[in-house]
Amino acid sequence: MITLLRNFRRDFSGATSIEYALIASIITIGTLVAYNTIGANVDAKMQTAVSAFK
Repeated sequence: MITLLRNFRRDFSGATSIEYALIASIITIGTLVAYNTIGANVDAKMQTAVSAFK
């Protein structure tokens, strides 16, 4: 059992996948924030264009 715990403590292969998952989640959050901001700006521009035609 102690040997298993020592080997588990020395094994860093899972750390890399966790780091990649964190990087992917940060990119995803940044993309969603950017889409939300761009979407709000496009919506405002479209509303301005629609009101100009009325």
